[in-house]
Amino acid sequence: MTEGHPIILFDAECVLCSANAQFILRHDRARRFRLAATQGEVGAALFRRHGINPADPDTIIVVDGDHALRDSDAVIAIYAGLGWPWRVAAGARIVPRALRDPVYRWVARHRYQLFGKRATCWLPHPEDADRVL
Repeated sequence: MTEGHPIILFDAECVLCSANAQFILRHDRARRFRLAATQGEVGAALFRRHGINPADPDTIIVVDGDHALRDSDAVIAIYAGLGWPWRVAAGARIVPRALRDPVYRWVARHRYQLFGKRATCWLPHPEDADRVL
């Protein structure tokens, strides 16, 4: 099911992260991406494989085969992969990672205070259930 489909690992308790997951499902017309929450078995295992504690995820990760992107690189890759008009976000690659990642990490570290935390994990609509691992 995931062959040729990058997997986006995200925190389903985070309001911002869940809203982003819903945005991706709605705008990924090619159905390219799959999603896995850190709170689920698949997501937790993938987070651990990439050296991140699933009980305290500090980033979003895009896993494509053996290759993984994290932090601002992951966000840029996601939006670039959604197609027009979202692919214009790929232009953010001209900003050095040394400038992008500290901003990303600050937001990630403060995401619950800034956007809130869900009491339960977000669940997809039935028509998208095959895209959430």
